[in-house]
Amino acid sequence: MARALVIINCIILAIGNWGGPLIMRLYFNNGGHRIWFSTFLETAGFPIIFIPLLFSYHNRRRSNNNEGENTRFFLIKPRLLMAAILIGILSGFDNYLYAYGIAYLPVSTAALIIASQLAFIAIFSYFMVSHKFTPFTINAVVLLTVGAAVLGMHTETDKPIHETHKQYMIGFLVTVAAAVMYAFLLPLVELAYQKAKQPMSYTLVLEVQMILCFLASLVSLIGMLIAGDFEALPKEAREFKLGEAMFYVVAVLSAIIWQGFFLGAIGLIFCASSLVSGIMISVLLPITEVLAVIFYHEKFQKEKGLSLALSLWGFVSYFYGEIKADKDKRIQEEAQLNSLPRRTRSTEC
Repeated sequence: MARALVIINCIILAIGNWGGPLIMRLYFNNGGHRIWFSTFLETAGFPIIFIPLLFSYHNRRRSNNNEGENTRFFLIKPRLLMAAILIGILSGFDNYLYAYGIAYLPVSTAALIIASQLAFIAIFSYFMVSHKFTPFTINAVVLLTVGAAVLGMHTETDKPIHETHKQYMIGFLVTVAAAVMYAFLLPLVELAYQKAKQPMSYTLVLEVQMILCFLASLVSLIGMLIAGDFEALPKEAREFKLGEAMFYVVAVLSAIIWQGFFLGAIGLIFCASSLVSGIMISVLLPITEVLAVIFYHEKFQKEKGLSLALSLWGFVSYFYGEIKADKDKRIQEEAQLNSLPRRTRSTEC
């Protein structure tokens, strides 16, 4: 079951990680200008989570009825609820920074910057949740970070023609801030799980995700209200280059796809750790680069091919280290079990 959850979270994270930036850029490429609206779409798909929560509630209710117990719809307790509210508010501002960067940067450049967050995740994880480093983990972090840095070579040649150098640089710096902030949020979620003082389950993870996205969406709605997005959106939809109907299709698909990204990210934190989640995000980003080349005809320099190779190498390095550590742990446990009877006999003598 644990392995199945890891696979499921990796799949939905991959869909969100590849599709989210591409569809967000599609919005901006075809006449979209509202950054707070784009921010809102990153988390607006949270009502989808009610579907698996309803199934979970139904199963728990059926089981509890057999035992004569009452069933609560929500399992989350106040301590974890307060942590989820805080992280959700911070996520809302982080999403705005990311959306602002995507509005002014090519997908390839944005992917480069976001991949660099892995180094920050490793640092924050070490101090916040005492994540231990192994030589394979360090090797994976170095390879993935170098792979991201390689992508930075000659990226300004991809600068959109209609944007000024100042806009490009502001977008670059804002996206760096988004990467650092998200690198802080992932270990913060893991810390909240550890300090929850209640048994963690995947149902509880879904509840946390729903609260995070609800609060982040609320922050975005306030931003939209202040920025005047509600008045501007009908006109923007009519003038959308792909047509008014496609404007709403893009908006709905964006909300659904981004929900997969965030759910996959915090799901992997539950199944493994925040560092594993960050590594998976970084591994998937070079594929986003390739998709950007295919769909938006961005240049695929040799640096991007080298980055892809380094990222795959880092991915293999990390998981080889995890498999080796798990094997060594099992051997050690078996050795300890085998030594117990001998100790017992010597004590009896």
